[in-house]
Amino acid sequence: MKWHRLQAMARKEIIQIFRDSRSLLIVVAMPVILMLAFGYGVSFDTKHIPLYVFDRDGTQQSQDLLKHFQASEYFNLVRSVDNYPDLVRAIDAGKCQIGIVVPPDFARSLATGEPVGVQAILDGTDSNSANLGMSYSEAVVQSFSGSVRLEYLQRKGRKAVTLPLQVQARTWFNEDLESMANIVPGVVAIVMAVVGTFLTSLTIAREWERGTMEQLVSTPVTPLEVMLGKLSPYLVIGFIDTAICVGMGIWWFKVPFRGEVYVFFLSSLLFLMVVLSMGYTFSVVAKSQLAASQASLTATFLPAFLLSGFIYPIDQMPAVVQIITRVIPARYFMTISRSVFLKGTSLGVLRDDLLSLIVFAVLLTLVATRAFKKELG
Repeated sequence: MKWHRLQAMARKEIIQIFRDSRSLLIVVAMPVILMLAFGYGVSFDTKHIPLYVFDRDGTQQSQDLLKHFQASEYFNLVRSVDNYPDLVRAIDAGKCQIGIVVPPDFARSLATGEPVGVQAILDGTDSNSANLGMSYSEAVVQSFSGSVRLEYLQRKGRKAVTLPLQVQARTWFNEDLESMANIVPGVVAIVMAVVGTFLTSLTIAREWERGTMEQLVSTPVTPLEVMLGKLSPYLVIGFIDTAICVGMGIWWFKVPFRGEVYVFFLSSLLFLMVVLSMGYTFSVVAKSQLAASQASLTATFLPAFLLSGFIYPIDQMPAVVQIITRVIPARYFMTISRSVFLKGTSLGVLRDDLLSLIVFAVLLTLVATRAFKKELG
């Protein structure tokens, strides 16, 4: 392998990148667009749930309960109705996700210490939102119930009973339980996978479509030099895009970065080797920019989005799907990215995920090396 030939191939690819305005747009705009789209468009936080109320009691006590719902950031009291049909129509029309019905004997039952039930009608078309809404509603009612019980015991001259077992929860790494802190590190992996694979999928296919493959084959440059020369500019571009995403995550979205920088960029290097090798292989096999780009997006974006743990927790997937995720390189980088960002995990703890990325990087690099042959056919 000759350095001057490798340098010449890299210079040739850089010139091609600057001549292709679409590639430049992808390099500059796609990381920013994806970060903004996922950062603001994807959220697992369920707040300000639309709420309708049918207060059949109309007393001060029932209004106190409704004020607990109003004070919660998880609910938005939209309207109070006077009958069941209006409440049902509101849920059917999607005007609210939860309907609260206070029974007519609510205040009397509280005054006498009798148990009383409050009905919550939930729109179950979105099961996740319905489950969260049910949990939030139960928490609000339990909080109100505790204050009512305390007042009742005080009126009776009794001491409040202290429960023998209490839970004091402490949340680590994402203290405010904001989905933004979980999403942004994952978006970095998505951006690297999509941009890296997509750009390199155009390298060899571009030579075929522009009719310059004959000139490339006639030169003394070796297949290994072709691959390294064409991929080296995209490796630099990949690091630049990664730095842009990390910078936006830290300074724009205010996601903490608690780990070591070298750990993150070492894993980024391995993941870039994986995605660049995949894109280069698609480009060699397809010989068409359209086919290669479609194959690269299908093979990287969908698995990275659906099977890497970005959206759905892997341990909640069916057993067969969990096995399939083991051959998705983005899964391991997703774990590393979130661990370094939020936990500050050290290199030793991430050993298994890093070893998996090393195996993928070596295997796919070998495949890419053997894919291209200096021949016309």
